[in-house]
Amino acid sequence: MSSTEQTFYDEIGGYETIRRIVEVFYAGVAEDEVLRPLYPEADLGPAEERFRLFLVQYWGGPTTYSEARGHPRLRMRHAPFAVTPVAKEHWLKHFREGLDAVELTPEQDARFWDYVTHAAQFMVNSFE
Repeated sequence: MSSTEQTFYDEIGGYETIRRIVEVFYAGVAEDEVLRPLYPEADLGPAEERFRLFLVQYWGGPTTYSEARGHPRLRMRHAPFAVTPVAKEHWLKHFREGLDAVELTPEQDARFWDYVTHAAQFMVNSFE
């Protein structure tokens, strides 16, 4: 990539946009009867930071996530938790709220939403 090409991360407003999406997402998770029990930590702050850094890196920002945690290995990291179709729908509801809280173009929103809906489906590992 040449230095004149913008990443999707840059295009959508960089760190601040992703910070806001994840902040709104975790505000929903904190109150969600299905999702909150999946987070063993009393403080959601560390999980929020990991997710924020993952999305920053995924969309072309700094690689802080991998530098700190190695390869994302999403399915492996989520394997200890029963991610059901119901949990997926709750997760997507809160992520939608996060996307709605920022000012993306319809094209940017569609690109982000397409990724997260596929990723959420990929994380389903239990049907009970």
